[in-house]
Amino acid sequence: MKKFALQLAVLLAVTTLFTGCASTENSRPADKYVFSNWPANADPAAVGVRVSENYLAREFRTNKPNGFIVYPEVCAAFGAMRLADATGNAALKQQLISRFAPVLQPERKILIPAGGHVDLSVFGVVPLEINLLNGDTNFLALGLDLADRQWNAPLKTGLTRETRWWVDDCWMVGSLQIQAFRVTKDAKYADRVATQLAAYLDKLQEPNGLFHHGPDAPFFWSRGNGWVAASLAEVLQSLPPEHPQYARLMAGYKNMMAGLKAVQSPSGMWRQLLDEPAAWEETSGTGMFTYAMIVGVKHGWLDAADYGDCSRRGWIALCGKIDGEGNLHDICVGTNQSKDKQFYLDRPRSVGDLHGQAPLLWCAWALVEK
Repeated sequence: MKKFALQLAVLLAVTTLFTGCASTENSRPADKYVFSNWPANADPAAVGVRVSENYLAREFRTNKPNGFIVYPEVCAAFGAMRLADATGNAALKQQLISRFAPVLQPERKILIPAGGHVDLSVFGVVPLEINLLNGDTNFLALGLDLADRQWNAPLKTGLTRETRWWVDDCWMVGSLQIQAFRVTKDAKYADRVATQLAAYLDKLQEPNGLFHHGPDAPFFWSRGNGWVAASLAEVLQSLPPEHPQYARLMAGYKNMMAGLKAVQSPSGMWRQLLDEPAAWEETSGTGMFTYAMIVGVKHGWLDAADYGDCSRRGWIALCGKIDGEGNLHDICVGTNQSKDKQFYLDRPRSVGDLHGQAPLLWCAWALVEK
């Protein structure tokens, strides 16, 4: 018995030693622990610049009948501007800001969406970002006008009249209102976005942490879930922790990240329908989930050992889908809701669509941002 006790004591000491080492390793700053030593094709700054230059070479993406700028353009510009600022690339930043100078010209006013719908109002994100970058008050006024019009005559619940209970709305509303809060520090914007996202979590989040595309589409569509994941990560970066809804949003975010971790494919990608093993691997949703996890790891909301690995593998997998011109492949085309599962599985795949280019830029920014 004495020999056994001595052996047990030695075993416990060795176990404690190695456990202590593991604990120390996991407590390293997240960016040092998992976000370094990239493969040659996956350096975030280099990828971000290449994809930004690809974006700048394009004409504005507009609604063809009406001529106004559409939301995928907004999403890509937002990511590229942040990336340029974070990398200190002044020339790239100025090119991106200058791209939007025409929207302030009276004769080009058609470029500005009228608002009144989540996909239109979200344009305000870009002028607010420009104001954050250079202090331009004309862009500030434009962005705040759209943010405030989004809450004209709100519902009795305090939600915007643009509410339609599509998961996409989480980013379209969330990104605009949290941008307005970043710029003004006015608590009304924080209250709006927190109330809106908490309501969507309460109504739409399933027990597994994921979201159906909408009330009439009971499927875990990749990009639909991506809009929610990206919105929660975006908002939680700036929402004050003492806000009454902060804990609710953080709980919903962590529940979702756990659900996503469980369905990540061995390649590091996520599938077009998240819970369908036979579904094809889709890049826009993968980009949004990767972004949400990078943000969570770098802010200490998620365990670096687990979620750092998920996001690292997601980023490397995405970079393997970029061609020589900086176009991302395997992006699901625009998709309305459907009650038919096969509809989602059969959606065409596009190359270089801004629905996919944008989250690629978000990820690059999140990886290089200090």
